[in-house]
Amino acid sequence: MKTPEHLKYSETHEWIKAEADGTFEVGITDHAQEVLGDIVFLELPPVGKRFAQGEACAVIESVKAASDINMPVAGVVIAANEDLPQSPEQINADAYGAWMFRIKPDNAADIGGLMDAAAYAGHAAK
Repeated sequence: MKTPEHLKYSETHEWIKAEADGTFEVGITDHAQEVLGDIVFLELPPVGKRFAQGEACAVIESVKAASDINMPVAGVVIAANEDLPQSPEQINADAYGAWMFRIKPDNAADIGGLMDAAAYAGHAAK
């Protein structure tokens, strides 16, 4: 299982990456895509919609199950990776390269409450 050091992680297996402009990219972890198996469907959140931290904002389906994707920090969706729903298998190929959406956080400091790579690796191993 890969857990890049430069990312932060949620308990519900989303990763989040700070961008230079103060926005964040969000996707699911390598562990999550392994558990899900072959991903066949992705519904992204609508651009312009505000979500609370932990709120379900997208849906991902695999040959095994359907799962919600939750907002790691509160904010507004400012972009969605429109190529991903047409080829969701990209998530299986590279979970950390396949960002799902970008957000403008309500409070950028909220990222500090998420797990670092070591803490997430321990969490995912449970």
